[in-house]
Amino acid sequence: MEILKINNLTKVYSSYKGAKEVTALDGISFTVNKSEFVGIMGPSGSGKTTLLNILSGVDKSTSGETIIDNQNISKLKKDNLALFRRKNIGYIFQDFNLLDSLDVKENISLPLILDKKCPDEIEKRVDNLMRFFNIENLGKKYPYNISGGQKQRVAAARALINDPKIIFADEPTGNLDSKSANTIMNTISKMNNEINSTVLMVTHDPFAASFCKRIIFIKDGKVKMEITSDGDRKRFFDKILEVQSVIGGEN
Repeated sequence: MEILKINNLTKVYSSYKGAKEVTALDGISFTVNKSEFVGIMGPSGSGKTTLLNILSGVDKSTSGETIIDNQNISKLKKDNLALFRRKNIGYIFQDFNLLDSLDVKENISLPLILDKKCPDEIEKRVDNLMRFFNIENLGKKYPYNISGGQKQRVAAARALINDPKIIFADEPTGNLDSKSANTIMNTISKMNNEINSTVLMVTHDPFAASFCKRIIFIKDGKVKMEITSDGDRKRFFDKILEVQSVIGGEN
């Protein structure tokens, strides 16, 4: 079952004061099925960030369609898009995007509070996710009192709290040390394998990408290649490095 379908997606940034137009995305098309864990990789300037911004509804494409769970978000008006995003999309940011004025439990529950869910339901969902991510002892702590790896697990719990159709992860290991990066990638993999979360992750890191089941490589705004894991992470990691050496990648 397709959760995400992208048809001929194009993004052109208009010229400014005589500058040349820039084509960030040039007719990209692909699909993501339910319960897939897909990575997007490519060199700096390839269009990864632009693509993720459009897929998550933060930005608009110049042409083409973004269809999430049979809803063409390209045609939604601003208010309807905001509502759709809150109910159907989870997001894990590189810089966590937690609110320092709220404790961990409040940060996780915020989407449900905005949706005016009943307190008992909020309590049950939050407690279940905190146990799942092994952060139940952090509930009353504030983001500035916990580690980067713990913050990212809190962010993952918040992304899951509304049972979204798809989760977008933007360089989730970008601000983490190697130990914390390993922990968060195992966490995301656990989300995918144990509760069938559909995840689309943008990353430049071959280690993080090796946890994916499929990787789409883009360059100059176009899809250049796809590779699929056979379940052996070491072999997949080596294949990622091989493809990066051919199409270029970030260091």
